[in-house]
Amino acid sequence: MLKRKLILIGNGMAGIRTIEEILKLDPDGFDITVFGSEPHPNYNRIQLSKVLQGDTTVADITLNDWNWYESNNIRLYPGESVINIDTKKQIVYTDKDREEPYDKLIIATGSNPFMLPLPGADKQGVTAFRDIKDCETMLQYSKKYKKAAVIGGGLLGLEAARGLLNLGMKVDVIHINEYIMDRQLDREAGKLLQKELENQGMNFLLNKQTTEIIGKKQVTGLRFKTGEKIAADLVVMAVGIKPNVALAEESGIPVNRGIVVNDYMETEIPNIFAVGECAEHRGMVYGLVAPLYQQGEALAKRICSVYDEGYKGSVLSSQLKVSGVDVFSTGKIREDENTKAIKMLDDWNGIYKKIMIEQGKITGAVLFGNTKEGNRLLNLIKNGANIEEYTESNQTEESGASLVAQMTDDEVVCGCNGVTKGNIVSAINNDGLTTVEQVKGCTNASRSCGSCKSLVADILEFTLGDKYSEDHKESICACTTLTRDEVVNEIREKHLTHTREVMNVLGWKNDDGCSKCRPALNYYLGMLNPTEYKDERESRFVNERLHANIQNNGTFSVIPRMYGGVTNADDLRKIADVADKYKVKMIKLTGGQRINLLGVQKQDLPSIWAELGMPSGHGYAKGLRTVKTCVGADFCRFGTQDSVGMGIELEKKFEGLNGPHKIKMAVSACPRNCAESGIKDVGVVGLDGVWELYVGGNAGTDLREGDLFVKVKTKAEVLEWTGAFLQYYRETANYLERTSVWVGRLGIDHVKEKLEDKGFRDELNKRMDITLATVQEPWSETLKDENLVKRLYETVNVPVASK
Repeated sequence: MLKRKLILIGNGMAGIRTIEEILKLDPDGFDITVFGSEPHPNYNRIQLSKVLQGDTTVADITLNDWNWYESNNIRLYPGESVINIDTKKQIVYTDKDREEPYDKLIIATGSNPFMLPLPGADKQGVTAFRDIKDCETMLQYSKKYKKAAVIGGGLLGLEAARGLLNLGMKVDVIHINEYIMDRQLDREAGKLLQKELENQGMNFLLNKQTTEIIGKKQVTGLRFKTGEKIAADLVVMAVGIKPNVALAEESGIPVNRGIVVNDYMETEIPNIFAVGECAEHRGMVYGLVAPLYQQGEALAKRICSVYDEGYKGSVLSSQLKVSGVDVFSTGKIREDENTKAIKMLDDWNGIYKKIMIEQGKITGAVLFGNTKEGNRLLNLIKNGANIEEYTESNQTEESGASLVAQMTDDEVVCGCNGVTKGNIVSAINNDGLTTVEQVKGCTNASRSCGSCKSLVADILEFTLGDKYSEDHKESICACTTLTRDEVVNEIREKHLTHTREVMNVLGWKNDDGCSKCRPALNYYLGMLNPTEYKDERESRFVNERLHANIQNNGTFSVIPRMYGGVTNADDLRKIADVADKYKVKMIKLTGGQRINLLGVQKQDLPSIWAELGMPSGHGYAKGLRTVKTCVGADFCRFGTQDSVGMGIELEKKFEGLNGPHKIKMAVSACPRNCAESGIKDVGVVGLDGVWELYVGGNAGTDLREGDLFVKVKTKAEVLEWTGAFLQYYRETANYLERTSVWVGRLGIDHVKEKLEDKGFRDELNKRMDITLATVQEPWSETLKDENLVKRLYETVNVPVASK
């Protein structure tokens, strides 16, 4: 059957959730193309503040990574925007001169930040807080400057302020009203939140209206309506959002505040739909994730011809963690002559509760400090419950019954994703779930804002009873309840030889696995049986399959191998010739002392590697990448050992080795550590007559100094101990667990004790040698078969950027 062409404009949460729902209903019905203006896969915008605060990385908030698009045969064009829609011919046109026809078109362009039209708003140092680029701007400014001003005392402004505090800046929050978060909280809760945040270091300027941003080219401060001024090197505007409807408007699609849609998310133009923050439904434009996901579910059913009543609108609620403080609000939160309220203030513990009642029914609630009742109150409001239903259940709870026990199966636990208690309990019982992560993977509960995680944990404890443990080991992914050790043992004991066989025999919930477990199983199978197992290239991550790192504009980077960072004139000429011929956009030295060719087109990769005639530097690898060296005793007046020679021996011995994660090494000729050996997975430092080995170092986001592992006298001993360490890591680490995390988990004393046993060391090195004997440079065979090369590249749906 010929697939219908479906195009999604916008790679955000609402649009991709719609695609996920479509894939559930009709996985083979559509040829799907996604255009995203940002150079990233789909990420959780709600968690963006955590990236700014340093709690997490962009990778951690990614909802669907590059491999998800590939495994679902979705063409993604990152960093590419649709600039026009021909609604008659049904063709979209992009800013990279691409034309794509469609049968069905979904517009999910989201919102733009509202920037106050103040004098000086165009100065350097003025930014919004809406996407990853804004985060990067704020991070850069925090390195140079110390004074920030955030205009807007709503949720987004407070999260931006918290992040800037974490970055070491002094922060003023300017708000036009008398208390913060006045749209979600009443005065009492707003003042409690202000007090808590002041204790964290924020300074609030309330009832202030900004009239000018001061400075020449660069921001130097703000001026208020009263004439007062404050100093600021960075100004963050967080005063609201507005639907991004420019494309729809220019293409003749009816627009009011947002793109006008009916209950099935259809616009007035045939075969064009809108979803998310850009859509206007029954006069409402929604900015919270729960309504957007409900819209996505309704739209998916419409596109897949599954007819129901459609989307009828949403009861809004906010359950959020503002700078470490839990707050919740829903429905009517302000009192008038028609309302009464139940209020409770526990000033000592910082807990506040207000429940609004109108004509005997619950109509709204505000919770501060303890929000576990939030979803229950939301359900009561949706159902039009009388206040007695709440008070009676509270009395029962106080007599000993838990909150979870009082919840009915149809009560929503995860408001963002519409997951009920019954959904979670059923998944726990039917699929053997034992952890919050498994519940998230199976049901989507806690996948978005994460505020319901504690309630999910309570449901797990209530359902499993004595079988539940907060310390329960995590499964390798949501497709199974088995841990890493259990999977490895089953593969070994049952002599399983293929990823599909593992999934079938071990009862995987998803027959095809997922982008998390397929690479892990491929690694474990190869690690356990290196001589007979045939590596499944299709189960590897995109970068490894292409032997190049994808960049933020869809192009790739090529890093040839240079042992120990040493090169020669012939190789440099080859690199220069290739760079000229293929119009490489940038040639840069990497942190590992290698040359990186950036901006390479996907279709040029096989030819480039063939013309270079050099092995890959594996800059993409889950395994050995580089061995960095200083110049050593031959040239440096401080050097006491041959660091270059040692580095080359290490790199040549372990070249092509696969591991649970990337492995970086370095060799320094003296304690001055010019090669940064102390922050590598394996670092070697030369002293007079001795080599020191350091392990478990990490120079990444979570900086970790390497632990002194052993002191040896000869190069042969360096190779022996390094081989044993790496093989023990390969055999016992979780997939995608760096040595820094692995050493921290097992403890350096445990690793030392195990490897001090010479017999055990010899066994590990024998298994390492068997593995290394099977390793070959992947391109040596791949490039001999032109059809294989063609198939390899055609199976990868990550786009080629326009030349």
